[in-house]
Amino acid sequence: MKKLILLAAVAVFGLSNAQTFGLKAGANVSSVSNLDDSKSKFGFYAGAFVNVPLSESFNLQPEVLYNAKGAKSDGPGDVKLNLDYISVPVMFQYKATPQFYLEAGPEFAFLVSAKYKFDGESEDAKDFIKGFDLGIGLGAGYDFTSNFGANIRYVAGVTDIAKENEGDAARNGVFQFGLTYKFGK
Repeated sequence: MKKLILLAAVAVFGLSNAQTFGLKAGANVSSVSNLDDSKSKFGFYAGAFVNVPLSESFNLQPEVLYNAKGAKSDGPGDVKLNLDYISVPVMFQYKATPQFYLEAGPEFAFLVSAKYKFDGESEDAKDFIKGFDLGIGLGAGYDFTSNFGANIRYVAGVTDIAKENEGDAARNGVFQFGLTYKFGK
């Protein structure tokens, strides 16, 4: 897994021609499908990106993010499933205007931590959650200035995250709302 993370970091930061580097952070509203009585859970994400122009209207934006996902239940007791990932989205962006863009692309996520939290106790859940998750992201963004912007994205999980699942697939779903800062423009 360390080699995959290193490869992702090289891919994001190794490009060196007309690209723009930046940072992004924001809030996640995540859920896991097909979990009994589960509800959305708030988390956060933060990371770095490189924006590479492909043409006047199209950009490629690979990212490396720390992503806090999961779900919660208001059933008996306060139960949370906290899933922490290193995510590598690769977004293809279409610039509808100089400031507004639409984006879509795959997200490759590598599980770092999985914990069940209930009534103040915590239990490791990595034995029950797969180490890799694939999602498809759709989003939009607006650059207020050449340095600052905001974005919104939904990432729909494609893979079943549960090991040895005999029922319906458990998939991550996450809405992301965040801010971006670009260097050097």
